[in-house]
Amino acid sequence: MKIILLENIEKLGKEGDVVNVAAGYARNYLLLKKKALISTPGNQKKFVEIKKLKVIQYERSKEEAAKLAEKLNTLSITSVVKAGENEKLYGSVTATNISELLQKEGYEIDKKIIIFEEPIKSLGVYTISIKLHPEVQASIKLWVVSEAV
Repeated sequence: MKIILLENIEKLGKEGDVVNVAAGYARNYLLLKKKALISTPGNQKKFVEIKKLKVIQYERSKEEAAKLAEKLNTLSITSVVKAGENEKLYGSVTATNISELLQKEGYEIDKKIIIFEEPIKSLGVYTISIKLHPEVQASIKLWVVSEAV
């Protein structure tokens, strides 16, 4: 059975490829999970339209991420933590902590897209990267200060 792949599938092909697979595999998995379309002239036109929509959505999300990155690049947040001798923290500042601080500033940033170069275990100023889009990355300043005793 000839099908058009709607996404990259390992050991089978890339998105847009027309491949020949067993009918059962096509019906019971690929078509059911919406990973492929049966290869017909109508579905080939439909695939072209789907591809155009994906490109438009990708560009739109890239533009939105770029606008958000401009705002975040000027942002500076402060994390007040308990610290011991030699400015060492009791624990560390995590992506969850940073996500919560950003949420207080009005930005909904998922902790999974916050990138650390190294664990934050001492007081100081750090530059934190946030991967908003595959092509757009923002940087924020994080001030880690000790809470007043």
